[in-house]
Amino acid sequence: MANINDSLAELLNIDGALGACIVDYTSGMALGTAGSGVDLELAAAGNSEVVKAKIATMKSLGITGDITDILITLDTQMHIIRPTVNHKGLFIYLVLDTAKANLALARRKVQNIEDSLEV
Repeated sequence: MANINDSLAELLNIDGALGACIVDYTSGMALGTAGSGVDLELAAAGNSEVVKAKIATMKSLGITGDITDILITLDTQMHIIRPTVNHKGLFIYLVLDTAKANLALARRKVQNIEDSLEV
């Protein structure tokens, strides 16, 4: 089991990682941040709205189940938003440099980090 700081350190060890945070999407507050690339506090608040909107849309469409992850691709960055299964109301947010990252490997590593996260 890994605490928030250990998990953030592991996230930054992913190839191409620029920044990461663990977020309480019910409040929009980051529980911890590491790295750079974007304003992580602002990203935590904004992406909380993304997660809440997706949950509301799924509910209105009658889609059951959990979100595995949300991927946002930009010209030079990829953003992975992964709601945690064991800690409802939290998500892991990772910013990657598209030139240096392997998306499939990064998603797998984020899943592993999520599995070991202890809050």
